[in-house]
Amino acid sequence: MFFNLPTLLTWARIVAIPLIVGVFYVGHLGPAEQNLVATAMFIVFALTDWADGYLARKLNQTSAFGAFLDPVADKFLVCASLLVLVHMGRADVFAALIIIGREIAISSLREWMAIIGATKSVAVHMIGKVKTMVQMIAIPFLLFDGRLFGLIDTRLWGTWLLWMSAVLTVWSMVYYLQKALPEIRARSR
Repeated sequence: MFFNLPTLLTWARIVAIPLIVGVFYVGHLGPAEQNLVATAMFIVFALTDWADGYLARKLNQTSAFGAFLDPVADKFLVCASLLVLVHMGRADVFAALIIIGREIAISSLREWMAIIGATKSVAVHMIGKVKTMVQMIAIPFLLFDGRLFGLIDTRLWGTWLLWMSAVLTVWSMVYYLQKALPEIRARSR
């Protein structure tokens, strides 16, 4: 189902990427407004990740294409946002490299496991969901880059959360590799 409501929400995350990035390169907004607009857009589009899955199940509109596109959209949104944050000096390049590198490695592992018919061994686990949730909180904090409600230093909290997400990223990668290892050993004989 290429164009149903859940899949359109997933496509919206992909379309959001140039919009979020573009906010920082449009000359009509001041820095504080750019931060606010980019943060609001990221939050709205990140919420579509929850909404598309919920609606797909509720409306009985799940599809293999939607299951493929959903994590791709998440990875694009996270990676593009991290690159902008690194470029702006708000995110550590090493944390971003860990996160982006893991996404490439695990996506490749999942593709290979699909080819050999062993996708269940690398099915999404709770640690991966927690990692994604922490990233989806860290990134808008770093995009906002100010004091929230006059109290919360979002750059400080965003930096801590981004590093926490990098640790969870490594942990989840090790978990998925351990789950895949028996299949890898069996196929290499």
